[in-house]
Amino acid sequence: MAGQERKAQSLAQAFRILGDPTRLAILSALGVEEMNVSELCRKLRLNQPTVSRHLGILKMSALSEARRNGKEMYYSVPASKRRALKAVLQRAEPLAR
Repeated sequence: MAGQERKAQSLAQAFRILGDPTRLAILSALGVEEMNVSELCRKLRLNQPTVSRHLGILKMSALSEARRNGKEMYYSVPASKRRALKAVLQRAEPLAR
């Protein structure tokens, strides 16, 4: 039973992270292409501190990753999580109606 409880706790944490509309918007954008913070701010019409805060949460949870190119940091959804994330979002879509 302890294994099932840990799995349930881990899944609940993932849903808490995915439960924020800003983080979902960021993940949707990053699922299409790699972007830096400025690009995300323009695309989502959000300010830099807000985007950076949410990117930090996504990075800590391993739902996003970053790579440096000169002074810029570029963010993306890790390839290992891209398919699962897309499947979760597609299956959850009917619940939003």
